[in-house]
Amino acid sequence: MPNQTQNPNDKKYDLEERTAKFGENIIKFSNKLQISPINRPLISQIVRSGTSIGANYMEADAAESKKDFKYKISLCKKEAKETMHWIRMIAKANPFEKDECRILWKEAHELCLIFSSIIRKTKQ
Repeated sequence: MPNQTQNPNDKKYDLEERTAKFGENIIKFSNKLQISPINRPLISQIVRSGTSIGANYMEADAAESKKDFKYKISLCKKEAKETMHWIRMIAKANPFEKDECRILWKEAHELCLIFSSIIRKTKQ
C-alpha cells in the first residue's frame, strides 16, 4: 500500500498508484463476468495483461540504467495495448458490459499514451 503521507502531486507516485488501481479494477471487473467457454480464456488474458502493467512499472521504477528503464516502460505500453485488445473482445462477447468495457479501454489507452510519451522523452 502506498505511503499516504507522500505528495499526491508526485508523478511517480501518481503513475504507480494509477497502474495499481487499474489492475485492481480489471480484477474486480473480471470477477463480475459469467464463466463460459468464451469468457474463461478472455478473463485469463485480461487479468494477466491488465495487472502486469503495474508490475512492469514497478520494475521500471527500479531499473538499473536508462536503457533498462526504457525497455521496461515499453513493456508497460505493450501490456496496455494488449489489454485494450482483450477489453474489445470481452465487450463483443458480453454486450451488456460495454459501458464498463469502454471505461476500462479508455484508461488502458490513456496509460498507453503516457508510456509512449515517457519512451519518447527518455534518452538512452
